[in-house]
Amino acid sequence: MIVDALKGKYSLPLLLKRLKLPKSSYYYRETSLKKQDKYSGIRKRISALFNENSGRYGYRRIHALLSREGTVISEKVVRRIIAEEEIVVRVKSRRNYNSFQGQISLSVPNAGNRDFHAGKPNEKWLTDITEFAIPAGKVCLSQIVDCFDGMLPYWTVGTASDAALVNDMPDGAISQLGEEDHPIIHSDRGCHYRWPGWISRMEKAGLERSMSKKGCFPDNSACEGLFGRLKNEMLYNREWTGVSIQEFAENTFLNCFVSF
Repeated sequence: MIVDALKGKYSLPLLLKRLKLPKSSYYYRETSLKKQDKYSGIRKRISALFNENSGRYGYRRIHALLSREGTVISEKVVRRIIAEEEIVVRVKSRRNYNSFQGQISLSVPNAGNRDFHAGKPNEKWLTDITEFAIPAGKVCLSQIVDCFDGMLPYWTVGTASDAALVNDMPDGAISQLGEEDHPIIHSDRGCHYRWPGWISRMEKAGLERSMSKKGCFPDNSACEGLFGRLKNEMLYNREWTGVSIQEFAENTFLNCFVSF
């Protein structure tokens, strides 16, 4: 502050007068600076957690880690500290995977209407496909997200986004349902969710199909957000040279989903 720099040469009242700075404002700032930062320890821990996780975790994930350690602090404070410390998550630009291949069968209405909340397990499911590119090749993930708790009841991993990858996934999830469970299952308009094999599985299990509008990512934003977090935390800013597709699929996905 300019007053602090010049008050050794000029009197404080003169400086405040020339700068038109109220005396109360100056002394309030002085008192604030002398106060000890009650979050100093947490600031250091937040920076440490961010660096330990290769700069991939945002304020929500860091808040979750602090909570697991027994630190009681609000998400709002964590977000403010991250902003003050100029901590920026390293996000790599990416091209979104698109599985739309034209009209294969009639689409169905959006029964979810962007409401990603559920009152109980197996009431509302979301599904989608994404690709992970590593030097050894491409890995595809097909999964179901339960809107009740955000957990993944079932997922499949493969090297091609074909019917086998997509159809095996609901078979595994449906096998875990109770007799009275008939969730809505929401997807985009990708060809995988309009093939006869997928439709027949939904009808046989009594699941109500729901679809996003064409090219409308917000209609399935909970799945899109999951994919973004997965790639930021487990794919980007890591060295995958020498890792086989099998190692990536079996170890990386398993470890990530266990801690997610």
